Amino acid sequence: MSENDPLYRRELLRLAADAVGAGSLSAPDTTATAHNPACGDRVTVEIKLAQGRVSAFAHATQACILAQASASLLADMALGSDLVALTTLAEEVRTFLQGGSAPAGFEPFSGVASHSGRHVCVLLPFEAALKALESAEPGAVGSKAQAGT
Repeated sequence: MSENDPLYRRELLRLAADAVGAGSLSAPDTTATAHNPACGDRVTVEIKLAQGRVSAFAHATQACILAQASASLLADMALGSDLVALTTLAEEVRTFLQGGSAPAGFEPFSGVASHSGRHVCVLLPFEAALKALESAEPGAVGSKAQAGT
């Protein structure tokens, strides 16, 4: 690892190591898995909802540092969000990876923009979370909705 390495900056390694939200929830309302067949990365999220908003978020991430860091950051940011808010954040991250401005908190991923093949790594936790929330909509609180790939 080098401070000049755009993919493995200290900030990204710290986010991955912090592993915010890593683990599982007892009785999640919805769960989904996203998988990148190109590299084998897999992210499963579990979400509890309260009035359509994320009240608890956990993830099991078997993936590269970029996906681990993204899942950790998403777990921290998802609380209180609904499907619309997380869809908007996912689009902001996608735009950032394509050369736009970084959404708050995603600055450590700035070196990933020039590596288009790694964009999917950063977006994989969002894919799983959005899939989970879409399977729970509308008003599926407590429904134990499940989605997978």
